[in-house]
Amino acid sequence: MIRLEIIANQSVEENILEALKIEGVGKYYTKYPNILGVGSSGSRMGDAIWPEENFALVIWCEEEEGRRIEHVIAHIKNRFPNEGIKLFGLP
Repeated sequence: MIRLEIIANQSVEENILEALKIEGVGKYYTKYPNILGVGSSGSRMGDAIWPEENFALVIWCEEEEGRRIEHVIAHIKNRFPNEGIKLFGLP
């Protein structure tokens, strides 16, 4: 089993969830809806200066499913290159 974390701008949340559903992966996840912070794509603080917010999905899955999720996220990142979409994995 591996743990995957997807952290992305809320503007692409529905795109990511729909793509995972279409591919038949990431069916079971924990979602953190309002994530604030600073990353390589900029600040997301949910305030007047940096109004955007991120969300996070945590998925535990087998390695094969993880590779398929990685493919899905790569496709979404290509469609939305400026939205700050990150995928992290831990064994």
